[in-house]
Amino acid sequence: MIDWSRAKELHEEVGAEDFSEVVEIFLEEVEGVIEKLRSPDLATLEQDLHFLKGSALNLGFRQFSRLCQEGERRSAQGEAKDVDTGAIIASYENSKEEFLRDMSSQL
Repeated sequence: MIDWSRAKELHEEVGAEDFSEVVEIFLEEVEGVIEKLRSPDLATLEQDLHFLKGSALNLGFRQFSRLCQEGERRSAQGEAKDVDTGAIIASYENSKEEFLRDMSSQL
């Protein structure tokens, strides 16, 4: 679910102190968009998923990023109503839980 090699790479790039801040900002920003997905606006869904995809890739949330990418693609093809936002939200919550639980032992 988590690409720990990507997370380690980012950790090394920014340093331990700044990494904590990056994680905090990531979670704060992503949580705001996740809240929008609970009652998605189909007009902005593609943009929201694009943002989530990029943010997730940056921190190594691999599975979550893939689901966002698939949803973004479907939205771009006019199939926004068929995007399973529930699965995307669940993937984020599971990824977040794993990341926070294992971060100290993996980095």
